[in-house]
Amino acid sequence: MVRVEQAGGIAFRRDGDEIRIVLVKAKKDPSLWIFPKGHIEDGETAPDAALREMYEEAGVDGEIVAPAGVLEFESGREPVRVQYFLIRATRETDSPEGREKGWFTIADVLARLRFENARQLVEGVGSLFYGR
Repeated sequence: MVRVEQAGGIAFRRDGDEIRIVLVKAKKDPSLWIFPKGHIEDGETAPDAALREMYEEAGVDGEIVAPAGVLEFESGREPVRVQYFLIRATRETDSPEGREKGWFTIADVLARLRFENARQLVEGVGSLFYGR
């Protein structure tokens, strides 16, 4: 079985002394908050796909700061591998896809994410938020 390769982003911005991270509502299940992610197009690198998906789903432009980790899971019957990147937000507009989004503190992100492996991504990159 062929694994679906995707890329996604964990976009952040500073709000005073606090770091806020963007989450979007999932298309398949709008009760879920997730990080923007999607398929890597032909000829596209994973970082480029992460930036494109971040803009399409959340309306956020930014710059890659660091790799954030890889998640592998089953989506329906397909195995999926998502490479995530930490993205410093530089500009924002409404989501071109019309997704609901929110900027949340790290504690709120950890409370909203339903999947443990997604929470572990945030915990893993937490030290990168400070000092940048």
